[in-house]
Amino acid sequence: MEFDEIRPYEPEEMEQAFNDLIHDRQFSLLMKGLVPWLPKSVRNGVLKLAFVGVKTPLDFQKRFMKPIVKYIIRRHTDGTVFDDACLPQDKGLRYTFVSNHRDIVLDSAFLDLLLIQAGYPTTVEIGIGDNLLIYPWIKRLVRMNKAFTVRRGLSPKETLRSSQLMSRYIHYAVTKKEENLWISQREGRAKDSNDRTQDSVLKMLAMGAPDELKDPADRLRELNIVPLTISYEFDPCDYLKAQELQERRDNPAFKKSRQDDLDNMKTGIFGYKGRVHYHCAQPVNQWIDELSELPKTEFYSAMAHRMDKAIHQGYQLFPCNYIALDNLNGTTAYAAHYTNADRQRFESYLSGQLAKITIPNKDEAFLRECMLNMYANPLRNKLAVG
Repeated sequence: MEFDEIRPYEPEEMEQAFNDLIHDRQFSLLMKGLVPWLPKSVRNGVLKLAFVGVKTPLDFQKRFMKPIVKYIIRRHTDGTVFDDACLPQDKGLRYTFVSNHRDIVLDSAFLDLLLIQAGYPTTVEIGIGDNLLIYPWIKRLVRMNKAFTVRRGLSPKETLRSSQLMSRYIHYAVTKKEENLWISQREGRAKDSNDRTQDSVLKMLAMGAPDELKDPADRLRELNIVPLTISYEFDPCDYLKAQELQERRDNPAFKKSRQDDLDNMKTGIFGYKGRVHYHCAQPVNQWIDELSELPKTEFYSAMAHRMDKAIHQGYQLFPCNYIALDNLNGTTAYAAHYTNADRQRFESYLSGQLAKITIPNKDEAFLRECMLNMYANPLRNKLAVG
């Protein structure tokens, strides 16, 4: 009961949660929009029939989410690649994947499917900010989909309590439930794609370990952390991120609305992503002992730096990354990595994305530079680590 306020649904709760979901008014309106020719009673009947045999959240993912994610990959990407060569051959091990963050919904959804396709026995539980759980049906759906809640916008005292609870749950999920976990390396997405692991995320992961584990390296070792690199050839939310950067520049008090979050989720799911690549680095347990003698004040910073190096080395680079850096530098230093057709395609893509931004006082030069930096930063970071 300790984790009831944040955990995913347990198997015995799934049937009631599903019934509540299909009778939710807003969810019914969503389903009506997808299949307007079917009466509500027929829609619900079909969903109930499809739910037969679903006992666990993993069953739900395989029955309902797997075909949806495969459809998104087929329709809105040019294919996905999963590189797990650095992981041990024993696929029965459990991991805490800590990754860079590109898309609100699909980063973990793609990982779920890729793990199953690669022969792993289960998917990942994911941390999702409660700021995204805008409607009751969304909260129900993500809890059925193995999501635990990350609370946002709390006071410092509440934040500490929430972090302790979440960390205890993560340790419980990995060691007792034998689940994989996915969590972003930082709070929110890096709007400029300059991916950096926050020390605070690692401290949060460590604080929930058993009291007898005093050393921070031992506290993290229990989670079997894997740095994970997610590379999208094109980020369909790039123009929304650039727009937000200008709005924050022009108004430091700017805050995203619920509608902004919904727009980002919808655009990320249904926008074109090109090629998608997931790269697993070595589990940190293979090198964490090298840092174990450091004082606590230095340990987490060194750990974050080492994980960043692994994540940056794992980037899959595409022609647009090289074109963007050459554009920003005013050179053709990386012209060997792209063709004239690649350049024309990327320029056409950028123009189309910039045209979608309709805010007042639109600063075209600033927005274009923001978007170019989003594509150049993965290359800069990979070059920096060799």
